Amino acid sequence: MPMIHMTVNGKAVKGHAEPRTLLVQFLRETLRLTGTHVGCDTSQCGACVVHVDGHAIKSCTTLAVACEGAHVTTIEGLAHGTELHPMQAAFREHHGLQCGYCTPGMIMSAVDMVNRKGHELSEHTIREELEGNICRCTGYHNIVKAVAAGAKAMEGMAKAAE
Repeated sequence: MPMIHMTVNGKAVKGHAEPRTLLVQFLRETLRLTGTHVGCDTSQCGACVVHVDGHAIKSCTTLAVACEGAHVTTIEGLAHGTELHPMQAAFREHHGLQCGYCTPGMIMSAVDMVNRKGHELSEHTIREELEGNICRCTGYHNIVKAVAAGAKAMEGMAKAAE
């Protein structure tokens, strides 16, 4: 089995994986980062979204060996210690979750959306961009509110970093 090296949540990691091992399996089973969920195995639900080299990808259809040398961020890597990332805090404050199974993928997709589209997001844009993330518990209303609030909070975080 090949040895895979990557940076996950800011830490250099390595592990053996068969060539057919999916990134989601490598993260969950080898690295024990279980915040990334498997919902459908067909890249349709979005529960497995992580960031690879700064871009959101669905880890259930990405081979771990394809991420050799990559920088991967999972839901566990968004917070700074005990301080939640602004998008995580917004989901909590606006009750953008019910059972929570889709939440990590929703948050990772939302952060990517803000990074690509900016901090001023219309409801239409948010709904359109979240099309690849399925929530079976909510009507998406609070998720959309949470993403909009998180986008604004991320703007504040970006300005504070300047």
